[in-house]
Amino acid sequence: MSAKRKVEVFSAGCTVCQEAVERVKKLACPDCEVTVLDMNDPAVAARAKALGVSSVPAVAVDGKLAGCCAGRGIDEAALRASGVGTPCP
Repeated sequence: MSAKRKVEVFSAGCTVCQEAVERVKKLACPDCEVTVLDMNDPAVAARAKALGVSSVPAVAVDGKLAGCCAGRGIDEAALRASGVGTPCP
């Protein structure tokens, strides 16, 4: 019996998340075990946080956040550079 690759997709159920789920499932091979996890479940959200998920959709492979999903999320400096928090002229 061959080993399976554990692929977890963290989703909030929105259209963008659903498209990501479909893409991951399309890319998956027979050795990939894809699980879709609902971020509205507190236990799932806690697992996501432990893995470093800061925005969804996100994918973890064998318990490690995929490189494409790391380092995302809200960046206060980038928001401020875009004018958030500054009165309009």
